[in-house]
Amino acid sequence: MGVPDDGKGGLDPLDERSCLELVGDRGIGRVAVSIGAVPAVFPVNYSVLDGDIVFRTGAGTKLDAAVRRAVVAFEVDEVDPVYHEGWSVLVVGHSDVVTDPALLARVDALPMQPWAPGPHEHVVAIHPTIVSGRRIVQGVPG
Repeated sequence: MGVPDDGKGGLDPLDERSCLELVGDRGIGRVAVSIGAVPAVFPVNYSVLDGDIVFRTGAGTKLDAAVRRAVVAFEVDEVDPVYHEGWSVLVVGHSDVVTDPALLARVDALPMQPWAPGPHEHVVAIHPTIVSGRRIVQGVPG
């Protein structure tokens, strides 16, 4: 998995399999879309289904991007402020609106509930094209 730790700590690149494992069990991430030429980032409650990242949304920017099948970025991370360690995974891919009834039924069975109030009647899927990640590790004193 990535560059071997030499005991001094540093930045450890993660392979795609490790990245997808980390993405799979977090539940909260950020979706970045482009509004014109300006990036906008939104937190979402998500799950992974058949390798795609799925989340619920109402009308607005995220849904508009999915309707256009826009390329979006998705990021999830975890940090430990005490030990100054953590990791970050970035997924880039095109988005689209999930409309297939069988697929929607499978999404309904996922443990994914939006925290934000309001309607979330649409499901968006991000189909990964680029997956990258890195881990920050501290060295062992000595």
